[in-house]
Order: sequence, then structure tokens, then C-alpha cells
Amino acid sequence: MKSNIIIGLLGSTLDNRKDPDRWAWWRPTVSLCMHEDFLVRRFELLYEEKVEKLAQYVADDMRTVSPETEVRLHPVNYDDPWDFEEVYGELHDFARRYDFNTDAEDYLVHITTGTHVQQIILFLLTEARYFPGRLIQTSPPRRRQDQPTSGTFRIIDLDLSRYDRLASRFVQEQQEGLSFLKSGIDTRNDAFNRLIAEIEQVAVYSRAPILLLGPTGAGKSLLARKIYALKKSRRQVEGPLIEVNCATLRGEGAMSTLFGHVKGAFTGAMRDRPGQLLLAHRGILFLDEIGELGVDEQAMLLRAVEEQRFLPLGADREVESDFQLIAGTNRDLWAAVEEGRFREDLLAR
Repeated sequence: MKSNIIIGLLGSTLDNRKDPDRWAWWRPTVSLCMHEDFLVRRFELLYEEKVEKLAQYVADDMRTVSPETEVRLHPVNYDDPWDFEEVYGELHDFARRYDFNTDAEDYLVHITTGTHVQQIILFLLTEARYFPGRLIQTSPPRRRQDQPTSGTFRIIDLDLSRYDRLASRFVQEQQEGLSFLKSGIDTRNDAFNRLIAEIEQVAVYSRAPILLLGPTGAGKSLLARKIYALKKSRRQVEGPLIEVNCATLRGEGAMSTLFGHVKGAFTGAMRDRPGQLLLAHRGILFLDEIGELGVDEQAMLLRAVEEQRFLPLGADREVESDFQLIAGTNRDLWAAVEEGRFREDLLAR
């Protein structure tokens, strides 16, 4: 039988009891060593150096209630336990240095103590298998007078394949997404089904630009609308779907339509006009026939996609728009790159 090894953070508030009646209080770290039917062979207790005395005190109490438990103290060095980057770096380094032996030991990561940021990071590191184990969560007795003060604990396995109901729910949601993209038509074309499955994965789990290729009339616009509707149903976007046919854009009108202009930017510009990119803020911009877009417009679009900011025609101040891009074309854009009619860096995006 494997030994139970717990990795946890000292709770500077919940574990902080030093008075003689401290045994009447529930302390999450100490409580894990008080269960007769759950022997902790070793406890790796992480603490901030400023509370070293408390760590020593708690460790002594853990040894008192469970002499069989080896308690190891590990100082962690971060100035702010609420700083995500700082805490992640320290806990990640600890996990990388630790000599795990999964053949002989069962690792449990305690997520009851610490700041919310620390708890989230412990969750993420366990999910990513930097801590190759499961989570353990402790709870106090329901009423103060309830004994013992060990409370209760629950072990959480992040391997979702163990949870049939959750797994079936995810499969059902994915099938609903696939059916939605196919307009409810149960197709038996393997190539088409694989294509729709790939689009569903990208649409739901990524903000990356999507390029739809196919001849005129193949249904690129319809598919773009379906992708938008799927993203919106999954709360991936909040703004509108803005559709632009690039084949209709010419000259200054192209710049103005896409990026907007300020009053007086050119003859006939009687007032400010927001461009389609700005109107697509927090939504999706669908650029159909993107292969017809001029090189200058391509350059501005590239920067807008990369930095989410651009300069309207005639303006001296940039505007920002957090949009997602779907593009469609019936052209061979790779050949257009070779001919110098389409930017390679934009195609790469």
C-alpha cells in the first residue's frame, strides 16, 4: 500500500492558534494528522519565512497528534502571496526540484490553506501534473461543539475520465457544437466530419484567427456565422459579428471602411466615422474574400490583429478594438504571397 504524502501551505490565519485551548479549535493543517483512518506518512509544509515560528509551532503540534508523521518544513520566498507570477514561479520551482516517487507514494495537495491565488496555482500545477497526485480539501466540524476537531476531508481526483457523468456531459456539449456547425445534418462524409470537428475545437478553445478556404458559393459566410453563434453561446464573445466583403473595397474607401476616419481626413469626410474593426469590438470580424485586400490595408490589418490597436484615417491617436478575426477567400493565398500580392506575415497569422 502506498504511503500518503501531503504537500500543503501553512495557513497564517486558520492555523494560527498558539494558546493553551488551541486543541479546541479546528486547524486545517493539524487536522489532517488527526484522522485515525488516514495515516499521513509525511507532510511537506511550505511556509513564508516571516511566519517561521508559527510553522515550527504547527509542526510540533502535528508531531504530537501523529508521531508516525514526518513533518518537513520548506520556506518559500515571495514578497506578495497574492502576486500570481511570483507565487507560480516559486511553487513551480518547488515542484520541479521535488523528488517524486509515485510507485511508492500517493501525493495529495492540500488546497484549503493559503491565499486564493496560492490555491489556484496549486490546482493548476496539480492539473498539469507538476504535482503528480490529487487534491485534498479539509472542512471544519459543522458545529463548534462537535468532536473531534479534526473535521472532515475530501480527496479530489483531477482525472476527469474517472467521473462518468462529467465526461458524458463534455462529450454531449461537443456533439451539440458539431451538430450546430453542421446545421443539424447527420453527415457521413469522414473528411467533412473531421473538418467540422477541427473547427469546433478552434472555435471553442481558441481566439486565434480562422481562415476559411473554398470557392465562391461554398458556404464560407454561413460557416462564419455558425462559428460566431457557437462562440457566443459558449460566452467566448460578447460583441457583434461584423461582415465585410473585401472585394467591394477600393482606394481610400477601403481604409475608411475598415479602420474608420476622422472629420476632414479626405474630401467628403464631413464627420468622424468608426470603422468595421472598431464596430467588431469584443465580437468577430469576418473578412470575406480577404485575398482582394490591398497591400496597405493588409499591413494595417496585421498590426490590428497582433496589437488590437490601429490608427483611423487622418487621426493622430490610435483606437483599440478587441476583436477576433475570421477570414475567407477563394484564392490561393500562398501563390499570392509568391507573387507579392499578399503579405506572408499576415497569412502566417
